[in-house]
Amino acid sequence: MKVITKVAIQRREYWVEEIRKISGNFGVNSERLENELSTELKKEGAGSLIDHLRLSGDIPESFGHDTSEEKQYSKYTDALLSETYKSLGLKSLVLKERADAADVEAFARNYSFVADAKAFRLSRTAKNQKDFKVQAMDGWKRGKPYAMVVCPIYQLPTKSSQIYEQASSRNVCIFTYSHLAMLVSFSLLESKEKAEDLIHEIFKVIPALNPSKDASQYWLAVNKTMLGFSKKIDDLWKLEKQAAVESIIAAKQEALSFLAAEREKIMRMSHEDALKELIKVHKIESKIKVINSVSDNGLLGIR
Repeated sequence: MKVITKVAIQRREYWVEEIRKISGNFGVNSERLENELSTELKKEGAGSLIDHLRLSGDIPESFGHDTSEEKQYSKYTDALLSETYKSLGLKSLVLKERADAADVEAFARNYSFVADAKAFRLSRTAKNQKDFKVQAMDGWKRGKPYAMVVCPIYQLPTKSSQIYEQASSRNVCIFTYSHLAMLVSFSLLESKEKAEDLIHEIFKVIPALNPSKDASQYWLAVNKTMLGFSKKIDDLWKLEKQAAVESIIAAKQEALSFLAAEREKIMRMSHEDALKELIKVHKIESKIKVINSVSDNGLLGIR
């Protein structure tokens, strides 16, 4: 049985097109995007939110680098993050200031935090620690005790990285869309209050870690905190583990289909035009290579 349904894939395709359509007037359209997402989630419920979370971690290959579509996509992931916190019973808003500030604020009963959603192209090679903005997030807390950076699970370092050392020494929680999807499911099974308490427990475990670059140590602490919180999480864990594998397959399919179409377009051009585009073909080939090498990194297996 597939966890990621056809409907989920179609929803993703719809939103990629929607973001492409409304990328013109940035400020106005960001608001329109937020409202449309909020309306859809109210109508379709938590299942639709979980679909979004499982498939939103990669920027579509069809969006050019540094284009208004790419910027709008970033706005979409911020809005999605804010809606996720609201669904867990927190109050949350997307901040409008752009530079040098976190993108999302969230307020629980007994704590508050800032958050940032990360998304990367599947064809993006080596990401450095600055891409994850862990250090910057510490400076963007603006008096709040906690900060959270949400990343696509398969793009996170699995062995050793400065981001984990920065997370524990600067008290910034590195989290994934998969873990968030699990929290949404848990809030439905148990209660929103319980999910809110669990987020707090996760936040508290980060600064208690011995600062280290070791990925296993970091994820062992986060995963054990979640699994130890309630027996009900065990089944949700298995489900999200499966979903993480399927989401990679779906993301690869989306990216490779686009690149194959691009390549075909070039091959059908007149000789001169095609020569100009040859460099692009080389780039397409190297992107395909990178995309094919993406696989499940086993972070949910650390428990």
